[in-house]
Amino acid sequence: MESTAHPLAHPDGSPIRVLVVDDEPDLAEVLAGVLAYEGWEVRTAGDVASAVAEARSFRPDAVVLDVMLPDGDGLAVLRELRAGQPEVCVLFLTARDSVEDRIAGITAGGDDYVTKPFSLEEVLARLRGLLRRAGMTRARGDAAVLSVGDLVMDEDAREVTRAGEVVELSPTEFELLRYLMRNPRRVLSKAQILDRVWSYDFGGQAHIVELYISYLRRKIDAGREPMIHTVRGAGYLLKAAPW
Repeated sequence: MESTAHPLAHPDGSPIRVLVVDDEPDLAEVLAGVLAYEGWEVRTAGDVASAVAEARSFRPDAVVLDVMLPDGDGLAVLRELRAGQPEVCVLFLTARDSVEDRIAGITAGGDDYVTKPFSLEEVLARLRGLLRRAGMTRARGDAAVLSVGDLVMDEDAREVTRAGEVVELSPTEFELLRYLMRNPRRVLSKAQILDRVWSYDFGGQAHIVELYISYLRRKIDAGREPMIHTVRGAGYLLKAAPW
């Protein structure tokens, strides 16, 4: 496998940090080797306890996380990650036939998943996509501020506020909101959102869009005049709430 001509890195040039959590040592070692070849800094863990400890000390930008671990499940690691680093990108590894694992992982706040057995190229592609969506590899000169009504997004600082109050978002929630804010008062279909935010059709599971729209509504619209609207049979739109 060839490394990319321009490896992804932080805007300051420091390497991307990735934590690989899997109880199969051989698989974890192969994944770590491939990611290190990308120029990224990689650590591994084989259970919940060590994964949580590594996450606290290593502060990864992204985590490749097996759902099933010997002392629990990856969801416990995910909860710990999100509590301390809401912006971290999480790519779940799941069994091919375990639809429940996939839904549980995404519902708990995972950003994407790949099913075992998988190709190393697929894992790399998914991670690159997540990191780009999270803005971790973005050039510093490309700052932009989006504003729709009292909702403001600072893309460079990756900060969202509504009526001056900070709204904490996961990387995928941030990218979904950015797409909506770049297209105010425009109805966006589920297919358009899947293509732009997830860059693929998520196995045809358009309900993932509904799920993340509900997450955004809880964070953006809770206790306020709603800004995110459903257009039945067509999609979703964002518009400024009446003052």
